[in-house]
Amino acid sequence: MYLDPAKKKEFFATFGANEKDTGSAEAQIAMFSYRIAHLTEHLKQNRKDFHTQRALIKLVGKRRKLLDYLKTKDIVRYREIVSKLGLRR
Repeated sequence: MYLDPAKKKEFFATFGANEKDTGSAEAQIAMFSYRIAHLTEHLKQNRKDFHTQRALIKLVGKRRKLLDYLKTKDIVRYREIVSKLGLRR
């Protein structure tokens, strides 16, 4: 399993207010980014896995929507999460 509960707690503690803060936009964006990186590596090895490809495209869209939401709500938090995760744009 690529994502165990300890790893999730680490993400939520780093990007959320605490380790139980699973609903903040920053924590969700960080989790989506981790999953996107994992699926991208999977697709490099399995080029014909179209179900995973579709899941990856949906995840990228979800992350984009959350980033757009965060940008409209609080530009400082948006810039902080983009710089922490090293996202383009």
